[in-house]
Amino acid sequence: MDQNALTRLTGGSPVRTLVWLVVLSIVVGFVLDTIGLDPFGVVRRLIADFDRFVDWIVHLGFDAFRNVGRYLVWGAIFVVPIWLVLRLTGARR
Repeated sequence: MDQNALTRLTGGSPVRTLVWLVVLSIVVGFVLDTIGLDPFGVVRRLIADFDRFVDWIVHLGFDAFRNVGRYLVWGAIFVVPIWLVLRLTGARR
């Protein structure tokens, strides 16, 4: 990958983007730790409960669509503002 392609991929200087991602990751990690979320615990829980989750979806039938819709709304509450901020900050470049 040449420098121009790497610059296009990262949206600017690769080093600057890497530093920005590290700083942002530290801030987000601090906030999540402050509210009591443990990333390794979350991953262990997801792996351990995957079979139960699949079984739950199969047994719920159409109620699963209602629950997935609720999850979609909860996720969108976080994802859409983050996406919007990233798009707006990217528009200034």
